[in-house]
Amino acid sequence: MAVLSTIGDGLWAAFQMAWEVAWALVLGFALSGIVQAWVPRSRIERALGGRGPREIARATGLGAASSSCSYAAIAIAKSMFAKGASFASAMAFQFASTNLVFELGIVIWVFIGWQFTLAELVGGLILIALMWLGLRLFVTRRLEDEGRRHAEAAEAGHAHSSAASEGLSLRQRLTSVQAWSDVAHNFRSDWGMLWREIASGFVIAGFISLLPASVFNGLLITDAPWPVRLLENVVLGPIVAILSFVCSVGNAPLAAVLWGGGISFAGVIAFIYADLLIIPIVIAYTKYYGRELTARLVAIMFAAIVLAALTVDGIFSAAGLVPSTRPSIDSITSRGISWNYTTFLNIVFFAVAAALLGLTLQRGARDPVCGMTVDRRAGKPTSTYEGRTYYFCSEGCKAKFDAEPERYADGIGPQAIALEHAGHRH
Repeated sequence: MAVLSTIGDGLWAAFQMAWEVAWALVLGFALSGIVQAWVPRSRIERALGGRGPREIARATGLGAASSSCSYAAIAIAKSMFAKGASFASAMAFQFASTNLVFELGIVIWVFIGWQFTLAELVGGLILIALMWLGLRLFVTRRLEDEGRRHAEAAEAGHAHSSAASEGLSLRQRLTSVQAWSDVAHNFRSDWGMLWREIASGFVIAGFISLLPASVFNGLLITDAPWPVRLLENVVLGPIVAILSFVCSVGNAPLAAVLWGGGISFAGVIAFIYADLLIIPIVIAYTKYYGRELTARLVAIMFAAIVLAALTVDGIFSAAGLVPSTRPSIDSITSRGISWNYTTFLNIVFFAVAAALLGLTLQRGARDPVCGMTVDRRAGKPTSTYEGRTYYFCSEGCKAKFDAEPERYADGIGPQAIALEHAGHRH
């Protein structure tokens, strides 16, 4: 019974964290769908195609305005990169959209004080500058081009563009069922690619949250000189985040637990910044950009996180802004689901998700080769076999079907699922 109770508690904790950020997930993936369907490549190339300070600053501002959770942010950044943004600009965008956003700052302020909110903003700008420098030094044009080809393949495999709504003005798109159908199919495709990573992340975080504070306290060096403790804490923070963290807003309670348990100011800041290095997201990076570029990106981001946290700790210590009191852990973990702004936003965005998914059900057809859902009315390739019309996401899938129609006509087998998870290249 104790085991069942623990499992129930872990799943309940996972559900509570998922509930806190569900609306942000829907919003982020909807924004990604809009970017993929509506924003011309040439416009993104002009805005974010360069690798200079101006493009990085513009990407940072756009990211902070987009306000996405981590999973949705990487999907948007991948889409922007595939459409022509530089890799540095895309990475600046995705970091800003998870760490420099209004709602995260408010949650951090509520849990552990305004000093952490200010440190998150100042340190975030420092981190983006360090990450930009690292990418300029260690990511060559050749490697960036290879990564873009990976991203374009992922884009083609999970978010096929639809020519049916191209050439429409913004006003026409807002009132066009076809344009919103393009968005809906991209929305559904992104969910189809990452739902396993998202679900596993929440479940892992749910069970990690059940660990007693003594476990976290035992990880901290307490009997060494302050510089050694500082370095240990600032490296430990991201490692804990990698193993336990789910989404940018959702890690604020665990950051508060760490602060209450004795981790340093720099350790908390480093923990907060590591939302884009958790294992499910690194797996997604590999799907998006390939292994070589992902390895360099992870190393650069980890180093930038540590250096930015140490820098902001030094600035705030010199200014006397590091808080001297810590909250109790009990006051942080006893939070449940109630009627508040989160519930209201979830209701609104669940309705948005239902509308988008309903649009794909109304207009969608399953590609018998790869399993993707495509819009029957978007001018997609078709074939007729034994009196039935089949719809395809691309000419590549149509060619495979036409070569062996009897193989695919009866349904979608394991090979199609494997193709989808492998990036579905055409």
